[in-house]
Amino acid sequence: MIESLVISLQLALTTTLILLLIALPLAYVLAFQSFFGRTVLEVMVALPLVLPPTVLGYYVLLLIAPDSFAGSAWAFMFDSSLAFSFSGMVVASVVYSLPFAVQPMQQAFRAIPATWLELGKVQGMNIKQTLRHIILPAAKGGVLVAAALSFAHTMGEFGVVLMVGGSIPGETKVASIALFEFVEMQQQTEAAQLALILLVVSFVMLSLVYSVNRKPLLGGS
Repeated sequence: MIESLVISLQLALTTTLILLLIALPLAYVLAFQSFFGRTVLEVMVALPLVLPPTVLGYYVLLLIAPDSFAGSAWAFMFDSSLAFSFSGMVVASVVYSLPFAVQPMQQAFRAIPATWLELGKVQGMNIKQTLRHIILPAAKGGVLVAAALSFAHTMGEFGVVLMVGGSIPGETKVASIALFEFVEMQQQTEAAQLALILLVVSFVMLSLVYSVNRKPLLGGS
């Protein structure tokens, strides 16, 4: 049980860090830029919210299969399979939790007054400087919500990680899969303990989200 919790925590932390790096430029583009195909991009980002996890997991598995381009490239560079591995679960988790990272940032970025951005332009700031000195400090509440939701969502994943990672003890058996197997084997004590731990983690992360959301997204802290 402890081993599966550790794997879940590692997966959630890794996924959250990667998501923050990916979601930041995506949220910026969706919040401030107008371009052909913007709606399509927004739909693609939000698709994991409505797509069944097993369907998403199936397509990710096809994407990283040993005979795919990504799978072959990974095997060539690291001499290992991307499918049914921790790294493969990270790929799936990033895709699955992407909207939970992008949308809170996008909302916070859109709430920034246009006059603040214009002031940055008047002072000669480039995009990088504007992001660092105006956008991120003003929208740090949204970034924090994105991180908390991404972490909590990844901790609770089941269908996607099962499809992509399987249930390899010590490598891909996360807490949600371990809980399912405890119930299946009628190990009620272990199942109850693990379920309680996951409930507490989810409660704490959502409490953080609601605490931040009670404050203005601009500069929320």
